[in-house]
Amino acid sequence: MAEPLRLKAKSASPGIASGPAFLAVEPTAPSAAERPDTAPASRAVGGYGALEKAIDISIGELEHLADGADAESRDIIDFQIEVLRDPTIAEATGARIEADGNVVFAWVATLDAYIGELEAADEEQMRARAVDILDIKNRVLGALAGTPIADFPPGSVFVGKDMEPSRFLAHDWSKGGGIALFAGSTAGHVALLARAKSVPMVVGTGRFSAADGDPVSVDGDAGAVILQAGSMLIPPLVPAQEPAGDTQNESGELRTADGVPILLSININDPAEIEALDPATAGVGLMRSEFSVASIADAANEERQLAIYRRVLEQAGDRPVTIRMLDIGSDKPLAGLEDLPALSTSGLRGIRLLLARPEIARVQARALLRAAVFGRLSVMLPMVTFPDEIDRMRELFREEAEKLGRRALSHRMPPIGMMVEVPSAALMLDTFGTAAFFSFGTNDLTQYLAASTRDDIDADAGKAVPAVLRLIAQAVKLTAGKPVSICGDMAGNPHYLPGLLAAGLRHFSVAPARRPAIRSAIIGLNADGTRAAGE
Repeated sequence: MAEPLRLKAKSASPGIASGPAFLAVEPTAPSAAERPDTAPASRAVGGYGALEKAIDISIGELEHLADGADAESRDIIDFQIEVLRDPTIAEATGARIEADGNVVFAWVATLDAYIGELEAADEEQMRARAVDILDIKNRVLGALAGTPIADFPPGSVFVGKDMEPSRFLAHDWSKGGGIALFAGSTAGHVALLARAKSVPMVVGTGRFSAADGDPVSVDGDAGAVILQAGSMLIPPLVPAQEPAGDTQNESGELRTADGVPILLSININDPAEIEALDPATAGVGLMRSEFSVASIADAANEERQLAIYRRVLEQAGDRPVTIRMLDIGSDKPLAGLEDLPALSTSGLRGIRLLLARPEIARVQARALLRAAVFGRLSVMLPMVTFPDEIDRMRELFREEAEKLGRRALSHRMPPIGMMVEVPSAALMLDTFGTAAFFSFGTNDLTQYLAASTRDDIDADAGKAVPAVLRLIAQAVKLTAGKPVSICGDMAGNPHYLPGLLAAGLRHFSVAPARRPAIRSAIIGLNADGTRAAGE
């Protein structure tokens, strides 16, 4: 029988405790569905009023928590209440609401900036205070959503990156239990409380694998955590890496009649489609991330996005997965952004909107960087028109990677490529030197090439096909050997396959339902688009 895994840690509070693991999930920002009555407050008008109400609720919760608390606990609660009442926090948040028009992002950005300053401090005592501000941030987000942080089962061993002081104070420790933190600090408030209440606690274990309910033992005397056999330590940090240009290339899965390898991937629109993904048959050539984000609050929710991206990467196994950043704006509005003056121009969409609203892009970038360690991720930028748009987004990714590194959060820099759906970009593809790969989005490419509206595109698509094929053929010659694919609707229509193959395309990403028909059509064609002998 395999021996249990014993991980070295730092003792934060003496004693020994055993119990079922409780895996902590970071509280999430409110979604529109969770707070339908406060949706208008996510916009500039009335946004600060909604925040004031959430802060008042949070203060009330903390005051209730302080009732009957000992002196040390009361001091910690008083500190959090003092921060919530700090006029500089209110002013900074109010200025962001006025500038950005969204209460959720304004609150998150203000508190994240405060947390970042503390985490970068030289003194451990100051770094340990970061979790107190995180506690305040999440409590107010919970008040905005009407979903307070839930307690965990008595007698459990709390397992997580860190633990909020108010969560410790709200829990009943009389039934036993302990704390094992991947990071944490012996100088933090939770460690102080654990020692006062004789709760065994260790910090600095590094991330390890465990499931809810797995037996875990915390040895606060020796500084160790003991896990059941089969558990493993997860490397704490994967250094950021520059994109590798060949990560999208796969060969051998499918061949044309004359033996040329073709890669056939699938498109994913809805997170529900992830479970049906069969890693034995296909990778993901396009995941449209905007369908996973229903509101501005979802766009502010890094942990929610990370969970979705991680799920598809793990489901895909060794197969490559390309996730397109949020293609929102114009005819794809995001709830909570519709009425902002900055979005009144229909051209503000895709990467233009992400660069105009970097707070949205930064949250998604962090989620993608963290998700990249779980599989073969590539990131695709939507509606790219000019080369500097890629450069600016790559710089944003580098900045967020540095921040994650300072916080010792596992991450990896994925290859960053672009959708080719703007005719001017397709004509000048050789100038996009920093793009790691290209993927043709024929829906928008056809619309803009034919000067059609969304309502007319179905009628005009057939007439525009010759021009689209000619443009693609010219653009493929400008890619300088970089990976190139097609993920628009044309890729899923067998009628267009001869022209697409003749244009030089060798990677097709289609809707899952279209995959069998496209596969059958490809094996009956030569690489130049002509029909195989006997077909």
